[in-house]
Amino acid sequence: MAEKNNVVLIGMPGSGKSTLGIVLAKIMTKDFIDADIVIQNQCDKTLQKIIDACGPEGFIEVENQILSKLEADNSIIATGGSAVYSDEAMKHLAEIGTVVYLKISYDQLVHRLSDLQERGVVLKGGIGMSLRELYDERLPLYEQYAGITVDVNDLSITAAARKVADALAHAGVE
Repeated sequence: MAEKNNVVLIGMPGSGKSTLGIVLAKIMTKDFIDADIVIQNQCDKTLQKIIDACGPEGFIEVENQILSKLEADNSIIATGGSAVYSDEAMKHLAEIGTVVYLKISYDQLVHRLSDLQERGVVLKGGIGMSLRELYDERLPLYEQYAGITVDVNDLSITAAARKVADALAHAGVE
C-alpha cells in the first residue's frame, strides 16, 4: 500500500490543475503526474480521440480503470476534470493522497475556457451540454471528494500554487 504522501488536484477544466500542479510540485519538492497524459499514454490516443471512440461513459470507464490503479509516491497528481465521475478512482486517490479541490467561479470558468471541444472535456450530457450545466453537475462532486478546498479565483498560477501549498501546510501535509 502506497503512503498517503501525494497531493491529488481536482477541479473544473481550466481551474489550473496541470499548470498549477507543476509549480506546486516545485514548491513542495514532489514529482508531478498528469493523469490525462497517463491515460493518453496507456491508450495511445488523445483524450478527445478516446471520447470520440468510446463516448463520454466509455471514457469515464477507461479513466476509472487507470486512476483506480494509479501508483504514485511523493507526487502532485493532476486529475482530469471528469475524474470525480468515478467513485472507485476517487476513493483510491483519497487513499494515496490528500485531495485538493481547486475552486473557481462560473464566471472565471467562462473567462478561462473557450476551447471545450479541443480540450477533451467529458460532457456526460452530450455535445449539447452547456458549460453552466457542466459546472452545476460537477460542483457537488468536487465538494464531496475534496479533503481541502482552495479558492483560486483571480490568482496567478504561482499565487494559486502558493495558496495551495499554504493550505496543505496548515493541514499538516508535507
